[in-house]
Amino acid sequence: MTYIAPPAAELDAMLDVVKFDASGLVAAIAQQHDSGEVLMIAWMTREALRETLETGRVCYYSRSRQKLWRKGETSGQIQHLIEARLDCDADAVLVLVNQIGVACHTGRRSCFYRAFTPDGLKELTKPEIDPNQLYHKHN
Repeated sequence: MTYIAPPAAELDAMLDVVKFDASGLVAAIAQQHDSGEVLMIAWMTREALRETLETGRVCYYSRSRQKLWRKGETSGQIQHLIEARLDCDADAVLVLVNQIGVACHTGRRSCFYRAFTPDGLKELTKPEIDPNQLYHKHN
């Protein structure tokens, strides 16, 4: 599937519907488009969501770094947008993506790798890549 960006006028109208919180953020859940696997949750500003919808490459907002975070810019683990959806309250975004590599900074495919069990948290998956190998500059 190839993502097709909406026209600029339509994009502005769609962004006006999104209910960003008091900090200007909206929750964004990334899901692998073909398997349904939930990969991660992050945050988007209006600018990050606009860039995502314009370019087809997923862009988030890093609260810790206080700047736009283009998924994969330092790790090479890119998310290509297939489709973006807005929830019923207009305060959360679901991005259906084609994830290249792992999504989690721990080196796992998904950030949701621990389950709550009667015996405590259970680790469901092991890292696929050493997290120390993820963070260097990629072009």
